[in-house]
Amino acid sequence: MRKTTIIILSLFVRCFSLLCLSSPLLAESIGVMSYNIHRGGVVCNKQPLSQTAKGIQLAKADIVGIQETRSPRGDTLEDLAKLLGWNHDGGKGSNILTRYEILESLHSGIKIELDSGRHAYVFNVHLSSHPYQPYQLLEIRPKWHKHTNNITFIKTEAEAIEWAKKARGAEIAKVLRQVKSIPDKEAPVFVVGDFNEPSHLDWTEAAAKAGRHPIKVAYPTSTEMAKAGFNDSYRTIYPDEMKNPGITWSPAYKVGDPRTHHDRIDFVYFKGKGLKVKEVKILGENEENADLVVSPYPSDHRAVVGTFALIDGEYPAPACDPFKLSEGR
Repeated sequence: MRKTTIIILSLFVRCFSLLCLSSPLLAESIGVMSYNIHRGGVVCNKQPLSQTAKGIQLAKADIVGIQETRSPRGDTLEDLAKLLGWNHDGGKGSNILTRYEILESLHSGIKIELDSGRHAYVFNVHLSSHPYQPYQLLEIRPKWHKHTNNITFIKTEAEAIEWAKKARGAEIAKVLRQVKSIPDKEAPVFVVGDFNEPSHLDWTEAAAKAGRHPIKVAYPTSTEMAKAGFNDSYRTIYPDEMKNPGITWSPAYKVGDPRTHHDRIDFVYFKGKGLKVKEVKILGENEENADLVVSPYPSDHRAVVGTFALIDGEYPAPACDPFKLSEGR
């Protein structure tokens, strides 16, 4: 009896050990951020560029897609890269900064080598801001926009979708064609940026009924991203659009200001085998509106940063029953 008990216990230990080994072998952590820094990061609140670098460091990002790198004094991308001690693609147009080695420049993107030696792809977009469908639907003419006198007001979801496709359809299609051309179909791919268009996951029937947005709109750009196999990192972690609106536009306006419409237009999309989002945070001006705070805040957009786990291989789960294994002993 004692011998049988020892055998069974030893088999339990063996099976438990195998079950532990069936979990992922390696989980590489990757921080990916989208940040519209507003006119080179030196105009909003008259902050130095170091304040923008401070925000990126606080976010613990490894990769950042930057939008609006041009300041009144010239482009600040290279200066920001120097402050961070990071790499960029030498002005080839991606406006992506990263601590990883850049292997190749692509249309609006780069191919990088991660710490594990695996390759990943990152694309950065700043889609057209005009016409902006929330302003069309709410009859807003922003004084700061150069096209303010050339805004056609609309009323229906169909009109909003049509105008959004005209504004950004060709731009996002070009990026998605580049993504589709990637040889490794299982590689990690990130598309980040200021999309200048809300998400169909936010402008829902529930949001419209609550008065957060004027109507429901199945916005085409976010819909196309989903069709292409991408996940919206923020909505993956926070699926309830009413509880967690994730507003990124704009900290420059108070809630209820009739000159704008607060919305989520900055995104970190992802796809790839073994790639999972662990957490997403908003960088902004105060604790009420952001998870991470830099004050004074140097931009008119809040930034979004996702932390991802890239799982590299698994042991097969063991099929062992200690009681069956003990039979015949």
